Order: sequence, then C-alpha cells, then structure tokens
Amino acid sequence: MKQYRKYLIILPCIAALLLGACKKGLLDVMPPDKLSSSVFWKTEADADLALTGLYNYLYQSGGGYATSMYEIFAWDNFSDDSYGQYNYGGGQSALSSGITPQSGDFVYNYYANSYKAIAAINSFLANVEKVLSGDKLARYKGEAYFLRAFNYFWLAQLYGNTVLFLEDPFQVEYTAVKAKSPRADVLKQVETDLDAAIASLPDVAYGDGHATKATAQGYKVRVLLFQKKYAEAAALAKQIMTGNKHSLYANYAGNFYKPDQNNSKEIMFSVKFQRPNVLHQDVAVAVQLHRWKGELGTQDLINEYEAADGKDTASSAVYVKGRPYENRDPRMRMTFFFPGDTKAQGWPFTGALSVATPGKDSWIVGFYAVKKWLDPSLVDPDYGTIDDNDFVLLRYADVLLMFAEAQNEAAGPDADVYAAVNLVRARSNMPGLPAGLGKDAMRSRIRHERRVEFALEGLRYFDLRRWGIAGQKLNGFVQNPLQPTIKTKYEAHYDMWPIPQTEIDRNAPALIQNPDY
Repeated sequence: MKQYRKYLIILPCIAALLLGACKKGLLDVMPPDKLSSSVFWKTEADADLALTGLYNYLYQSGGGYATSMYEIFAWDNFSDDSYGQYNYGGGQSALSSGITPQSGDFVYNYYANSYKAIAAINSFLANVEKVLSGDKLARYKGEAYFLRAFNYFWLAQLYGNTVLFLEDPFQVEYTAVKAKSPRADVLKQVETDLDAAIASLPDVAYGDGHATKATAQGYKVRVLLFQKKYAEAAALAKQIMTGNKHSLYANYAGNFYKPDQNNSKEIMFSVKFQRPNVLHQDVAVAVQLHRWKGELGTQDLINEYEAADGKDTASSAVYVKGRPYENRDPRMRMTFFFPGDTKAQGWPFTGALSVATPGKDSWIVGFYAVKKWLDPSLVDPDYGTIDDNDFVLLRYADVLLMFAEAQNEAAGPDADVYAAVNLVRARSNMPGLPAGLGKDAMRSRIRHERRVEFALEGLRYFDLRRWGIAGQKLNGFVQNPLQPTIKTKYEAHYDMWPIPQTEIDRNAPALIQNPDY
C-alpha cells in the first residue's frame, strides 16, 4: 500500500446507501469513472485495490479548509488545551456557540464520512471471498474488521446511540430507513470486530500503514476503557506490553515528523503521507500550525507542565536570563514555542520574524505557538511548503498510560502502575512518581500525565468526556486569561453529539434525534 490514495473504491452511491440518501435511478447507470460491482471482484488484484480503497477513507475532509478528518490536533480546539482561531474542525464554534444538528465541520463529517467508510467495508467483506482464500483472505478480512470497528468506535464515542449497519449495501433497498441502536450494542459490535481482527492480523510491528494485531489490541484497550471495563483493559494492554512489538521512541518529538516517524516503534497506527504524491489537505502542516498558527496552546495547559525536578511548578520554576518557563518538563518545550525563542530553540522563521514574538504573524497574545509536528529542517514555512508528517492515531505511550489508568482503577496503584507511568516520564527525563500514592492521587497523576504527553494529539476532549468531567472543565473555561470575560460553553447533552439534521430528515421517521437537540 505504498500509494495510499492511488485508488478509491467508491462503488455507485456507496457513500450514501445505508442512509437512504441516493437519488432514484442512480443505481440504474454505471458511471464511467467508477468501478461497478458487476465488473469488479474478478481477480486477486481487485482485492488489493479494494483494501487500499478502505484505507483511503482515512484521508477524507473534516469539512473545513485545511482540515482533514484525522488531522488530530484540530481536536484539541474542542478542549481546554488549544484555541483554534480559524475554527479548524469547528472546535471554536462548538466551544463558543454550542453544538446543534446543523453544525458542520467535524460534527457533520465524522458522522457522514464514517458511514461512507462502513458501507465500503461491508461491501468488501461481502465480496472478498470471491477472489481470495487462505491466509491472505483472513488477513484482508482482519484489516476490514479493524477498520469497521475503528469507524464505529468514533460514532459510538461521539454520537452514542447510532445506526448499526452490517449488510452489503448492494443487497439493501436504497430507499430503506433504519433506526438507531443503543450505544452498548454498537460497542459490542466494535469488540466483536476487533476480536476478529486480532485473531487474523499479523503479529508484527506496525510500519507500512496496514493494521496489525497490536493495532487492533490497542484500539480494543481504548474501547474497554471507554466502557470502564478496567480489568479487561489492563489485561489486554499487558499483552501488548509483553508482546515486545512496540516500545517508546527515544526522541519524543520525532514521533511527529519524518524521517523519524519511519523509524519509531512507538507508532501503532497512523494516517500515512508520502511526498511528493500523498500530501496533506490544502496546505502543509507547518503552514497551518506554524505560519498561520491555527492552533494555539492555552495558558491553562502550559500551567500543567510541572518542574523538571517533579516538584511543584509554582515554587520551583526558574527564570533564566529573564525568560520564564525554563526548568520545566521537557515535553513543554518540545510542544510549544515561547516569547523570545530563536533558531536555537527551533523557531523556524528568519529575517523580521527571527525572534518569536506574540502579537506578530498571527500569534495571539495570551496563547502559545505550537512546536509539535514541526519538521525541524523547515525554514520560513509558507505557501508552497511541502511536508508529509503522518497523523499518529495510536502510540505505545498511550497503551502504557491506558494500562496504568485501568490497573489503578481495577487494583489500585500497584508496582505495575508505577512502572508504566514512570517509563513514559523517564523517556522525557522526568523523575519517577513519588512513592505511597493512593488510588485517587494516582488517578490525578495519570490524568496529568496524559494531558502533557498527548498535548496537540487530539485525546484531551475524549479523555474529559470519558472521565465525566467535560462540563466541569469546559463550561465557563477562560481560554485566554487576558480576556477573562470570554468563556467557553459545554452542556451535559454534548456528551452525545446530535445526529446531523440532514440524516434525520432523510431517514424519518425511523431515525430519532439524540435528546435535548
């Protein structure tokens, strides 16, 4: 799968079949630019093309300029970690105005695009046995089961009770409508699909874009943790840890740019890019993040980074030559730029912009410019810049911290919990956790560790919702302390996003809107 977007298998109206959105008569013609099921599924090569097509759905648009669906740092704009001044993903709209059934960007596209992918996957599973058999068939079906679970887990997390559709879309009347299934049933299907994937996928390190056994195991840990099945989540995470296929990459920052990403055994699943042929949507990541500063870190997040000696930040932060934020957790400076930074700190601009200065070049005073995801070889990123950072969706560090969280909830802060957290901290030269922590104190430390380890990786919003504290943290949150009267909005029913109104209308009366919308 070296050319990830060379082929996109979009069979006639497959993008909308299961939602009954096709126009009458559309299936009666064979578009000359699409592959029909009547002329496909003849050779093994068709299976190769179709499988590549399933992964191609990872490149779908997030609905807004410069934001693809799995450009994960845009998710931090929905949280207390980042301010999205250009509303990438719709995060700033969600926090300022709220979420409605008419909301666009991620609110609409994760629903619509996930079902497009699921329809293609269902068609693949219904037909692939026509051209494959044996181990290759098992592996290809395993990848399809993983991808279906991947998409349904997004739907379950975001929308809760949603339509569960497992049939071949070509065997279903295109005008049919379908009701929602309970979130519990959707998650049960996710687990079933992941189990099938785990049983069939190769037990090797992730590397070429294809899901592996550990990829599926890692996602199942997420699913189990989401459901508070702590003992099961801890046991499965332990299997990944003892499987020795993945490990922490010595260079934390290298997980987010090439060529280091190609060598990192920490990455367990990602959206692959490859210049010059497979590039990011619209503009380079370096342009979106660093030139335009589409995401800016909040002071609240910066305050979370403790002192490098592990002591209280307020009492042990050191000012070096009048500059604050020295002697802090090294991940802070690998994630953000600070006023006064120059080339010595990795600041990529020259000339009049050679010194990092809030208030200049789209940097809003009161926030912090992002350094994470920056290829350190780039200079003066702007239109025409090309980069090919893979969007990392699962890292081994997440497995370690999910294990620690699940084990702490199931059995308390035992030696294994300490070992997992301290392994993540040690990679960044942070001291181990203090001995003698109780269960509640360890829970707080793990939550802290997740926030600083995964900043600008799109996990914070989902962690807050999963922990049941999204309203506490996000409703009334002041993003910029220099503008204390401007506060964000998060209402309890946002824990289940609304189903897009267009889909409710297309599937009336069977499909009912989520409560309080």
